[in-house]
Amino acid sequence: MQSPDRPADDRRTADEASRRSARRAQPEPDDNPTRWLRLNLDDEGAVSDDESAVNGDESAVSDDKGAVSDDESAVSDDEGAVNGDESAKPRRRWGGREWTATISFLIGTVAVTIFFAIGAWQRRWIADDGLIVLRTLRNLFAGNGPVFNAGERVEANTSTAWTYLLWFWAWVTDGQLEYVALWVALVLSVASIPIAMYGTARLMGTRLGGITGDGYTLLLPLGAIIYIALPPARDFATSGLENGLCIFWAATLWCLLVSWSRRPSRRRSGDDGTRWGAAATLFLAFWAGLAPLIRPELAIVGGIALMLVFLAPLGWRMRVGVVVVAAVLPVGYQIFRMGYYALLVPNPAVAKDASGSKWHQGFLYLANLFGPYTLLLPVILAFVAGIVLIVGVRLRRSRPTAAAPTPARPQSRRERVAGWSARLQTPSAVVIAVLLAGAVVFVYWLRQGGDFMHGRVLLTPLFILLLPLMVIPVTIPVHGILAAFRRTPGAKQQPDTDDIAADTDAVDDIAADADAPADDINSEASDQPGTDPDRNRRTRLQLVGSALMLGMWVATVIWAVAAHETVLPNAGIDIGRSGIVDERRFYVTNMGNENPVTAEDYLHYPRMQAMVENIEKYRTEGGVLLASFNYDEWYIAKLPERTPADKRQLTVYFLNLGMTSMNAPLDVRVVDQMGLAYPLAAHTERLEDGRIGHDKVLPSEWVVAEAGANPRKPVLPGYLDEDVVRQAQVALTCPATQDRFASFEEPWSWSRFKRNLVQSFGFTDYRINRNPEYEIQRCGLQMPERLNPR
Repeated sequence: MQSPDRPADDRRTADEASRRSARRAQPEPDDNPTRWLRLNLDDEGAVSDDESAVNGDESAVSDDKGAVSDDESAVSDDEGAVNGDESAKPRRRWGGREWTATISFLIGTVAVTIFFAIGAWQRRWIADDGLIVLRTLRNLFAGNGPVFNAGERVEANTSTAWTYLLWFWAWVTDGQLEYVALWVALVLSVASIPIAMYGTARLMGTRLGGITGDGYTLLLPLGAIIYIALPPARDFATSGLENGLCIFWAATLWCLLVSWSRRPSRRRSGDDGTRWGAAATLFLAFWAGLAPLIRPELAIVGGIALMLVFLAPLGWRMRVGVVVVAAVLPVGYQIFRMGYYALLVPNPAVAKDASGSKWHQGFLYLANLFGPYTLLLPVILAFVAGIVLIVGVRLRRSRPTAAAPTPARPQSRRERVAGWSARLQTPSAVVIAVLLAGAVVFVYWLRQGGDFMHGRVLLTPLFILLLPLMVIPVTIPVHGILAAFRRTPGAKQQPDTDDIAADTDAVDDIAADADAPADDINSEASDQPGTDPDRNRRTRLQLVGSALMLGMWVATVIWAVAAHETVLPNAGIDIGRSGIVDERRFYVTNMGNENPVTAEDYLHYPRMQAMVENIEKYRTEGGVLLASFNYDEWYIAKLPERTPADKRQLTVYFLNLGMTSMNAPLDVRVVDQMGLAYPLAAHTERLEDGRIGHDKVLPSEWVVAEAGANPRKPVLPGYLDEDVVRQAQVALTCPATQDRFASFEEPWSWSRFKRNLVQSFGFTDYRINRNPEYEIQRCGLQMPERLNPR
């Protein structure tokens, strides 16, 4: 090894001096990414660095070591020489750091996924609301169209994508619909966990090595443990509802956004990117555009993601492409919905009146989820973990590096806008966007008052908020730990970085001794343990941060073990004044079946067996079946004897729409008081103090009048009011109400389609008064004379 005191002209050739100058002109990398977590290649095939600075001169980002070159040259082999040969790309070897992160990530992911799969399977079931969508599938297969009742174009399912996904797999497998829904929901729910963890692991890939850059990092599950430990998360993994699809979509979107943030932007690469990169960006836009078809409120998440991509550096053709691929499916379906169903939103959105607000009920719903499981504890721990990560990133970026040219500050407005745009395509911007989207959806449900099912609607926004912390890095420094806690006398002696860089043998010795990747050779050479007070301070901070992160992880695991089998007080017995119920436990308790899956299982629910018997009895005669207060009997409002045979349809009027409709033939009409499948009830006003999710209740006299049943006693069931039935008959003649019925009952034709397109705007906001007498006054109709004077 040559002495560092030897004159430069004796030690270097002119060629070596040139290479040294080029090397000194490059900024020291401020992170240590691994290739297994970063597979995004720019136009020349080099891996881009998400932490690289955005310069106004549109400098290119070179390889995964973070070196920036103005002449688009690549860093060569282990000597670190810069040349103009683009084919000379470094191939870094996997070492202990890469294997430690990879193996810890795989062990954590497999363990969490298996635990979630087992827990979800043990609690497998299909909810009553989960059976509603299956009625639509039966009509699709029967050729009646995507409707709930044959002859009535009503969209009874909130998630369009869930309906057609189940239809596809039912068509492919020809399996029993309940088990198709069970398995599709289970697979999507379980798959969401490793997908989300992988996206976060890629995000953490540039944090490997810790503050000092030379540590061994464990990637441990945190947010994933919090989510799977919640009993409602496992309940709704197989409920037949769209929860599994929602978190699967969110997890996939998260991975796509993280991958997109690592691809070189147009400003950094000087081009729109490779064909693969362009296709990946377009697929990201397509996936984000599916949001309103997954669930309407997820349009917030998809919209924020699309805004991020659209405003990032793109050519005008790519921007047009992003808009087209994102809009083609949801906009196309929206036009179909308006022309077919004559509404702007699914019918349940009208029934639950998404325009209203119930903040007090929303906070009760929040407490109902957070209270029993002490969920606030792991949420606080996750928040603190996020702060520790942010501090660690800032300390890592401030690590002393070789002198780097300070990028020129943009002067013109165009340059400032371009710099702002380029910063959108970074992991930091993606994390902020995802957290913002999750928070907005969370607040949306608080405003809506939540739901009557314990925890259900808050699971998806909670999952989204946990995405950036699905896994956390815990880094243990391996060099200079003892020296870091030893008082170091004297000032910091900085070695001659130029001499070390020039001496290839010395560089190799340092790299081998520290077991450091090639991109940390310079920092290792200049920061010898025990001689650099700043490095010692960083090592101490890294140890403190790692101990804190590990402690929070252990606390979260202990919380998960304690909370994962918690049962709500009086679950399955008492709904309570809040109206919120543990839905699965309620049905399990009332039917004595730990895993109710099929519609036949629900025949053990009160009234169901009696309903089936009455359907067989009155199916050809027609009329309206009304639930009585006796669980073993149903009332029948019969049709007039003069009713033609082809008009004699039997209608079942009951709240539990899923079990009722799946145990009834398709020629039997099934409607509900809330209006999920009954537009007449859906268009009533929301009750101020009604049970959340059930705050629209249409009096039975309306359906008797609308079905054309006999309005007089003794044929009319005794508990119904003859005068109210007569008033309902008159109220149904309101011109706007008749137009609404015509929009979904008249045969579908081109003229009907065009008329529905125009009327859908007004029908979405159209409301009637649930009291027939007041509805007559609202419409300016003639009040009928009372049969029974008061």
